[in-house]
Amino acid sequence: MGTGVFVTMGDEAGDLKRRGGWLPQGQDELERWLDGRIKSVGRPGVFRHPVIREFAHLIETDAIVRMYVTRMIDEVPKTRKYSKRHIASVDQLLHLIDEVITTAPEFSEGAMVTTPLTGILDWTMGTTAGMAAYRDPRVNAILKKVLDAWAEFLNSPESLYVLNDSPQGWMSPTARQAVGIDQFEHDPDDKHWGFTSWNDFFTRRLRPGARPVAAPDDDSVIVSACESTPYRISRDVARHSEFWIKAQPYSLQDMLANDDAVDEFVGGTVYQGFLSALNYHRWHSPVAGTIVRAYVQPGTYFSEADSEGAEAVEASASQGYLAHVAARAIILIQADNPAIGLMAVVPIGMVEVSSCVISDDIVPGHHVEKGDELGWFQFGGSTECLVFRPGAVEDFSVVALPQPGDADASIVKVRSKLAVAAR
Repeated sequence: MGTGVFVTMGDEAGDLKRRGGWLPQGQDELERWLDGRIKSVGRPGVFRHPVIREFAHLIETDAIVRMYVTRMIDEVPKTRKYSKRHIASVDQLLHLIDEVITTAPEFSEGAMVTTPLTGILDWTMGTTAGMAAYRDPRVNAILKKVLDAWAEFLNSPESLYVLNDSPQGWMSPTARQAVGIDQFEHDPDDKHWGFTSWNDFFTRRLRPGARPVAAPDDDSVIVSACESTPYRISRDVARHSEFWIKAQPYSLQDMLANDDAVDEFVGGTVYQGFLSALNYHRWHSPVAGTIVRAYVQPGTYFSEADSEGAEAVEASASQGYLAHVAARAIILIQADNPAIGLMAVVPIGMVEVSSCVISDDIVPGHHVEKGDELGWFQFGGSTECLVFRPGAVEDFSVVALPQPGDADASIVKVRSKLAVAAR
């Protein structure tokens, strides 16, 4: 099934949603956030948004979906250390989602909930019923509609209200420093820095020169596609592996969605890194080459790996699993350097961060220079894989994989040196 070097951690330190800043580091902060949201829910059975009314109708009329959703609230997750049950009913769950999809994430120092739908569903994602529900096509279809509705709000001027200088605003002195806004294109004299929506701010572009391309004239140097923390390097990767088992070995046929190019990568190498909430969220080409294919593969949104048994989820182990089942973009590039040849860039959505947008000019036949933009995560960032043919990569000597308990692993800057091709 291939060999690899990877990091796994237990409890909250190993949950990459928390380590990445998508949910608060401490469970107490998440529970306080939930309590605050629950106090503001509307009247039972009365939902504001049409998509939530459609979700409620699905639960009411589909017995299997109703069983899943009811049970995932009633069950107790084995690896979530909640002090109490916060969500008491399906109606309450729907009301919380109804409220969140017309809000934008606020800044918080140390207790930020950048993925609020995950904050609401976190309990359910660690239950047996929840793991089944989030793999069910009917549930995924309605969740996609929920996410589309939220995206509509996040792409609208109404979402700009969080760009202010209050302690919860993204223009506050603390947030400015955390984001590193001076590295990004913005208008400091404009009320909202010149951004047109929350998503416009969250997918902000770097200033020219902020991330120079490493060795632009040396096609043996492969650069980082994303601003991300290394997670795993796996070699001699198999065509088929049981990606759902403990340690999540890569399965090329599944990761690449049965693409015709799979044969080229069997026995090759996969590099994976994960993005944090405050990272830069656009993807860039690791090599100079020609686009062969570029498309978005639909997938799951809140599914996690039950790699240690049906009721024992470790979120850190889900990174490999997500590469095979989550919504993701698949971009195949024929590198100019024949030693690299065909390679794949696979940006992967995690939880509600699942909207992968490929740039309009990334189409078959288009030539990209090393470091050119390929696309972006519309809601923020998640995780990414680079897939190479056997023998294409000489080494990843610049990559330092995080060790157990290492909460401050080094981020590999986008367009910086990641690896060296075979010579």
